[in-house]
Amino acid sequence: MDPRIHKLAGVLINYSLKLKKGKLVKIQGEVVTLPLMNALYEEALNKGAYPFLQVIVPETQEIFLKNASKEQMKYISPVVRTEVNKIDNLIAIWGAQNTRNLSGIDSKRQAMFQQGRSSLVKTLRRRMGDGSLNWVGTMFPTHADAQQAEMSLSDYEEFVYRAGHLHLPDPVKHWKKVHAEQQRLIKILNRVDKVRIRAEGTDLRLRVKGRKWVNCSGGQNFPDGEIFTGPIEDTAEGHIHYKFPSTYGGRTVEGIRLEFKKGKVVKESATKDQDYLTAMLNIDKGARFLGEFAFGTNYQIKRATGNTLFDEKIGGTCHLAVGTGFPESGSKNTSTLHWDMVCDLKKGGEVEADGKVIYRNGKFKI
Repeated sequence: MDPRIHKLAGVLINYSLKLKKGKLVKIQGEVVTLPLMNALYEEALNKGAYPFLQVIVPETQEIFLKNASKEQMKYISPVVRTEVNKIDNLIAIWGAQNTRNLSGIDSKRQAMFQQGRSSLVKTLRRRMGDGSLNWVGTMFPTHADAQQAEMSLSDYEEFVYRAGHLHLPDPVKHWKKVHAEQQRLIKILNRVDKVRIRAEGTDLRLRVKGRKWVNCSGGQNFPDGEIFTGPIEDTAEGHIHYKFPSTYGGRTVEGIRLEFKKGKVVKESATKDQDYLTAMLNIDKGARFLGEFAFGTNYQIKRATGNTLFDEKIGGTCHLAVGTGFPESGSKNTSTLHWDMVCDLKKGGEVEADGKVIYRNGKFKI
């Protein structure tokens, strides 16, 4: 087995989760991610925790979305409800056998499925926000994800593990250093009110006064590297263009452009799969409002791969999520949707805070 897999498992269990003896931990991922699932299972046992696995079968999800009735779409098993309320820790492993397995699903049926899970999502968000559920999501490199990133598997593995700085003798030392630098920036940003984002095809204003900026340094996403907040819900004005393709629910939308008035997306367009974009924005009342605004700070990630976990962390970018926000940031927006979309600021982009340029060409100026 690749020794980096065991190294990653150790970082996730001991640094990201800080897993404690006697805690119930769920480890979930597709069959193709089993090498990492097994390594995590072993690490959790060594900590004296109680791990269990959920192996996801993507073909079953496709069958369900194509054939389930409306009643079945809305149904949530009491077993699942109990699990969501009882687990102490959750490790989600992303890595697919086929990154396009849901491309043929009708967008309205996908929206219906998302709506049916809204109460489950709310419970998860609440527990993650109040600290009763510790969680972390990570990536296991697969052939399918490597193909989506237009890389060989070996090159993609190197990309994934370097993004987590697992090539260093002590990755945890690096992430602690990242945390300290981001905390310095957050102390400044917590005093900001008006934000303006400008880039090619983008001129968007929003307000964040009274909201909290959150430091992401390997605790809940791995690899990590971002600082985010929850914009005041009715303040977004202007338009934004996303050059990077954006994937949600197994579907990729390209050339997204959103126009905001009084915080709400009033007009959307895309060069690819606009119907799906519109269907997701119409899931519920909160889906057309912003739940997150963030800066990507991981300069080890230098290019887009079509995977949000990495793309939203690219050093020199910002991302905004339509849909639900995170309570720890002060966001009050609620939705079944949380869709991160990445805006490149490396060439000519800038961000103003209360009229002063604090970020230009992909770098902070503070």
